[in-house]
Amino acid sequence: MTHDTGKLFSPSLMRAVKDRFLHVDQDAAGRNRLYFDNAGGAFRLKAAIDCFARVDAIPDNTERHHAAAIELQDVQARGVADLRTILNATGGSVFASLTASGAMFDMVRAIAENVPGGNMVTTVLEHPSAFDAMTLYAERLGKELRVARSNAATGGVDVDEIVGLVDADTCLLNVIYASNISGAKLDIEEVVRRARLVKPDLYIVVDAVQHAPHGLIDLQKTPVDGINIAPYKFFGCRGSGFAWLSDRAARLTHHKLSAKKPEVWDLGSSAPWQFAVVTAIVDYVCWLGGQALTTAGAAGRRELFVLGMEAIGLHEQALLARLLDGGGDTLGLRQMERVSVFLDHIDLSKRDLILAIGFDDLGCAEAVGEYEKRGVIVYERVSSSLYSKRMLESFGLEGAIRVSPLHCNSVADIDRFLAVTREISEAFAPAAAQA
Repeated sequence: MTHDTGKLFSPSLMRAVKDRFLHVDQDAAGRNRLYFDNAGGAFRLKAAIDCFARVDAIPDNTERHHAAAIELQDVQARGVADLRTILNATGGSVFASLTASGAMFDMVRAIAENVPGGNMVTTVLEHPSAFDAMTLYAERLGKELRVARSNAATGGVDVDEIVGLVDADTCLLNVIYASNISGAKLDIEEVVRRARLVKPDLYIVVDAVQHAPHGLIDLQKTPVDGINIAPYKFFGCRGSGFAWLSDRAARLTHHKLSAKKPEVWDLGSSAPWQFAVVTAIVDYVCWLGGQALTTAGAAGRRELFVLGMEAIGLHEQALLARLLDGGGDTLGLRQMERVSVFLDHIDLSKRDLILAIGFDDLGCAEAVGEYEKRGVIVYERVSSSLYSKRMLESFGLEGAIRVSPLHCNSVADIDRFLAVTREISEAFAPAAAQA
């Protein structure tokens, strides 16, 4: 398979990848199933779960001087370094939160309250943690909230639409890396470059929670002031969120203990397991990158991480192509009668592995139930949901079935999903169509 439509893992690598994850082919009760809701939950690395249990079992306080405490300090330091590996970040501050949503509210508040400017800019496709934080502080501080519209043809937001709302009086631009409805990736590098041409000292915050498991982030190319990720979406554990802030953003007034340094954002004692899980994630991606090395020799951790994420991206692009166009005797979603692919942009390199689909003859919630009967887990995004309403309405949709596999899925998994989709479509076709 060519790079135009991705590049699948070899069969042996596919088996090795699956073996590193929990519950890919069966649920926790041992039932066979396909879990294609990784934009909501996500598969966990065995190594992440193991290190969570091992490190969290240690009773020692990291703010002590004995051997076990120092070992935990090392765990935390490695995790901080590995978050920088993920982001290609230098300087600035890293802080751990219970959730990535909580971290987003904290970052928006610090910038909105402390940076002069009469307006704040965001997009209609933001997760509620970003959009609602922007709305809250715009209203509280008497600032205008400007919202960039979506593009139903691409499933994303155009750079011109975003940058056109930025001016010299903008105090904050908050933008999502990729849509959690359509999978469309925004051109963050171009957004940052052009927005800073309008206002060179503009503060920019990016929500990378959805995109981080699917593609590279490089803060050397996209020098923003704040960015968040959720380890549980990135093969890790739930109950943890991480953010990185630039030097200038980290020093803005924020909730902190007065005795701590100005750039410290952690409140209370950090949980070392959070940092251990980040290291387990990076270890895994670097292992995958090592499989992609074409020449012998040492490679740095970021270099291996880049190779691993590139391999993930190409494999997922190939899975996306298979979902859409099928292969051999297997029909893709684009070819199936009475099945619609919403927001179907032709350039797969601009999309993460997320699809929005619908059935002509079956509602979204009912279809999700039919999938579950057949051992497939997907999720409906409907306009009555606080997590979906704003985004769907911007696309002119009342609802969609979100399909979100992960790179630890195989072509066989995709083909099984396609067979189930065709079965559902035919089962609920009008009598005339069946005849």
